[in-house]
Amino acid sequence: MPVRLMQRDPRWLIRLEGLIGVACAGELKDLLVEWRTAGKDLELDLESVQEIDITILQLLHAATREGERSGAQIVGRASADVMFLVRQSGFDQIPGFLFRE
Repeated sequence: MPVRLMQRDPRWLIRLEGLIGVACAGELKDLLVEWRTAGKDLELDLESVQEIDITILQLLHAATREGERSGAQIVGRASADVMFLVRQSGFDQIPGFLFRE
């Protein structure tokens, strides 16, 4: 399964793996809505992602904005491939949308 949720305290973890594209968008959106409703901090693990679609980056950006509004902290880590795509698409210039390699 390319999208997984682990409910931990004090934050939740969403792990993405493999090729992440539009086909995963609905599932990821549902998990992000569930996370937002729970009011927890969120960790995004994209270290095992080989390729990511702009649609997924847009969902993650929207989650980051929602987290900032509600005071929830979102941290993430990503593979070098994902970081390259994040930079190429300009998402690394968005405040609060920070991933570490």
